[in-house]
Amino acid sequence: MNLSMLVCQYVAHQRSLGKRFQTEEALLRAFCKAVGDGPIASVKPQAVLAYLNGVGPVTEYWARKHRALSGLYRFATARGLASVVPLPRMVARPTVPPFVPYIYAEAELKRLLDAVPAACAGRVPIDEHVFRTLLLVLYGAGLRLSEALALTIGDVDLPDAILRIGPTKFYKTRIVPMGKDLTRVVAEYAAQRNQRHCVATEAPFFCFDDGTRLSKTAAQRAFRRLRSHAGVQCAGGARRQPRLHDLRHAAAVHRLIAWYRTGADLHQLLPKLATYLGHVDLSATQRYLTLTPALLEQASLRFERFAMEADHD
Repeated sequence: MNLSMLVCQYVAHQRSLGKRFQTEEALLRAFCKAVGDGPIASVKPQAVLAYLNGVGPVTEYWARKHRALSGLYRFATARGLASVVPLPRMVARPTVPPFVPYIYAEAELKRLLDAVPAACAGRVPIDEHVFRTLLLVLYGAGLRLSEALALTIGDVDLPDAILRIGPTKFYKTRIVPMGKDLTRVVAEYAAQRNQRHCVATEAPFFCFDDGTRLSKTAAQRAFRRLRSHAGVQCAGGARRQPRLHDLRHAAAVHRLIAWYRTGADLHQLLPKLATYLGHVDLSATQRYLTLTPALLEQASLRFERFAMEADHD
């Protein structure tokens, strides 16, 4: 069996289990192209290592490619399609720091919102009211950008103050409640939007001036313009600049900080936050606990109070 045929079978198997497997498929297709689409047994360890190493320093991407290949060869050996696994036994450690999402300060969020009119002026195809509401939904409801852009008129339930999020990253659906302030903002936008565009249940909630669905590319391009107008940036080059998706991360971290300040039990609340954000694995939510100095400071203060109370007992 050729390598590309094995990849097809493996991808089909993973998708039959309910996974999207898009990133992994792209990595495995790139692997076929790099080593050649010959018989499975013809793949040499040197070719595998060359694909893994790529060019430049070792990053988390190396480990991601290694995981994809490990899964492929486990699938192959379990079915008798391969007798030798040409992967290196030692997993390389990244030589550059892993990517860390940018957590916006509240003052930065205000600057972003204040700069929306300037960022949407001129020939920008996104209306400022559309863009402002999108930003507030991403932050206020902690949505992924793809989830927000996929919303339809029928998904936005204003009487019950909820957003219905359809099958997205992990083929999951969920209900996301909105607070009073966010519900008011969304209702004001909906009233304005519905005067200009189609109000059918399946019509896109966020749209261009012509009523078509707002695209991810246009939203990200507008955000880069907005970030420049607001003066929100950080050192580290283009790859490290604050992103639109980081509004979701900021929402999660700010919620955790608020819980810490009120003395809430995070062990009980983290699973609820994970459900709210649509995380399949709790570990994806737990990593927010280490993302900002402010959150670590609150944890330290709580520990100090606990220690002082213990001393008095």
